[in-house]
Amino acid sequence: MGLTLQNPTIIFQQGNAKQRQLFSRSCGENAIIRKQKLSTPKISCHIMTANLEKSSITPQSHTFPLMINGCTGKMGRAVAEAAVSAGLQLVPVSFSSSEESGQIVQVGGTEIQIHGPIEREGILASVFDEYPNVIVVDYTVPGTVNANAELYCKIGVPFVMGTTGGDRQKLYKTVEDAKVYAVISPQMGKQVMESHQASKLDTSGTAKAVISCFQKLGVSFELDEIQQVRDPKKQIEMVGVPEEYLSGHAFHMYHLTSPDQTVSFEFQHNVCGRSIYAEGTVDAAIFLSTKVQSKAEKRIYNMIDVLREGNMR
Repeated sequence: MGLTLQNPTIIFQQGNAKQRQLFSRSCGENAIIRKQKLSTPKISCHIMTANLEKSSITPQSHTFPLMINGCTGKMGRAVAEAAVSAGLQLVPVSFSSSEESGQIVQVGGTEIQIHGPIEREGILASVFDEYPNVIVVDYTVPGTVNANAELYCKIGVPFVMGTTGGDRQKLYKTVEDAKVYAVISPQMGKQVMESHQASKLDTSGTAKAVISCFQKLGVSFELDEIQQVRDPKKQIEMVGVPEEYLSGHAFHMYHLTSPDQTVSFEFQHNVCGRSIYAEGTVDAAIFLSTKVQSKAEKRIYNMIDVLREGNMR
């Protein structure tokens, strides 16, 4: 008996609540997997539980330089602050829009000079010459994902792509063909499988991955059927988002039913705040740096790879 996904409600914003259940093994861009069976009619779903309160493996001290592109945005800024807290060195330059070119962003004791699109290639080449062990983190906008990735690959710099959107197939092909080190994932959270915010310009990468999992299980559902709730009043009254987190949260609810309405399956994952994603991004950068230093295989990694190697601080 098949299942039908009944218009999952996805509230696009961002967050920080502790979750103990994750999807395991890559499905679409990401997910985690182990079989769990529901009672009659027979339906299988893949779920793994993991205690992510604190990894038993503590990453060694790292002092590599981190270049954060998009640090004028909320997420980029949060990553920069998390990097400083982790003791990493911030490269004093960053890419952003042409309108923001010339601005100075102060993070910790570092003044970061903002450069527009026209200057990108020369600036990045100079940065890579001066900081040969640099890791780049990208939290720009969906429209620059592919162009930025192409530049990172051309220069040969390892990077963490935190920005969702763009042509993801092209993104993966670009990186695979270039054979550079990269972490690309629908989200950068530690304990949850969701990451996006109210100002997000595209459909959630994690939502796409979850829907892809459902489709592989035989569920008939298309991405354009996702219901997005963005009205603050509805978020409070209908969804239950705490008022203090209206400007930063990610609440997702999924409801599947069998065609004859006799079987249903529901789950949700709710997050409030941004810090969990910022810290997860820094963990990904540390993970990537160790891969570069150990001369591991040059390939695309994801947050599940980071988790499996115990690199969550």
